[in-house]
Amino acid sequence: MKSEQKPLILVTNDDGITAPGVRALIKMMNEIGEVYVIAPDSPQSGMGHAITINSTLFCEKMKIDDGEQSEREWACSGTPVDCVKLAITKILPRKPDLCVSGINHGSNSSINVIYSGTMSAAVEAGIEGIPAIGFSLCDFSYSADFLAAKKFIQKIVRESIKNQMPKGMVLNVNIPKLPEEKLKGIKVCRQAKAVWVEDYVERKDPRGRTYYWMTGEFKNLDKGKDTDESALEEGYLSVVPIQYDMTAHHFISDLNRWDF
Repeated sequence: MKSEQKPLILVTNDDGITAPGVRALIKMMNEIGEVYVIAPDSPQSGMGHAITINSTLFCEKMKIDDGEQSEREWACSGTPVDCVKLAITKILPRKPDLCVSGINHGSNSSINVIYSGTMSAAVEAGIEGIPAIGFSLCDFSYSADFLAAKKFIQKIVRESIKNQMPKGMVLNVNIPKLPEEKLKGIKVCRQAKAVWVEDYVERKDPRGRTYYWMTGEFKNLDKGKDTDESALEEGYLSVVPIQYDMTAHHFISDLNRWDF
């Protein structure tokens, strides 16, 4: 990025291009850089790193809100990862300086990062060598206050642009459900060890066919004070560095001792 250039920021999400969370994030990013928006045309929560391979993709130019980016928005029929791939290969004038995904409606802390379309979009940018951040607010309400953490979100973004992250590194940022005056600050931490204890409610449709509705309870198994769950409970934004290399490096030497 040339010094006189504004940073080019790609904004995406998984809740859809009209979701309040992404509209708030766009406004925040307009104060920092030149914003392009390529986001799903409908909700894509829980899609993880899915891509579209068995059907066509459509990407339609949109104008939703007034703003500097209003002529640089596209709604994509695919997944969050599709949005990032299309943005990089077909839409953006150059490689973005940063990709921000969110603000997600609901937490993506701990094990939730695995399933999250929000975080998978950020990870896809990381795979492409683009610094990326996923933002999530621990509030599922449509009317959630996405601007309460504005100063912290912008601080994280500006620091990410200023300090070049290693290639493939992505930040997973979660924001507690608190008013602005009660947010304590930012904590860098690790992902808590937690699971979802899941079940499927079995029901019958009007034609007598059995269907299932997934339910679940989140269980935090980690008592550590250095985790994202702990930071959120204490009123801090949690920042966890993540990467797409899923190799269990610590187990390689043990595995080499097996009698293959």
